[in-house]
Amino acid sequence: MEIPAINLKAIVFVHWLLTTWGCMYPWLPLSYAWGNFTIFVIAVWAIAQRDSIDAVLMFLIGMSITILTDIIHFGIYYPSGGVVSSMFRFCAGMAILSLILKPASCFFVYQVYRERGGEYVSFGLPSVTPNRDSYQSIDQQNSGPAIPPYSQAGESKAGPQAY
Repeated sequence: MEIPAINLKAIVFVHWLLTTWGCMYPWLPLSYAWGNFTIFVIAVWAIAQRDSIDAVLMFLIGMSITILTDIIHFGIYYPSGGVVSSMFRFCAGMAILSLILKPASCFFVYQVYRERGGEYVSFGLPSVTPNRDSYQSIDQQNSGPAIPPYSQAGESKAGPQAY
């Protein structure tokens, strides 16, 4: 089963629209708008330069960081009680919907990163590489001299024996 290709322009447009609607009511600080719209500038760079791996990686990292900052903004600035207007509910709902969609968008942006030639990001963790050039096939015969897996009875070498 292959993962469907999502256009980078569609991802950027959806998040731009939801973030714009989320900022229509002044319940979030300016840092929310600055953080998200700065990432959209990087996304425009990634769209404009189709061969740039760095632009897509920066967009992916920025989207990942805005997930954390959005959670912090919503936790701090969401009103705890009282009567709220329908405009506030709409704006908060759009900002929360943008936050909910960001992990899936990060996944699709990572697929774009891989399509453009980016490598798997392991962050220092051990990972399995898809490059199989360093593997030797067991079907091929080795052209070098055969080394016996054990010592012959006539040889008297000291040391551990391989099993």
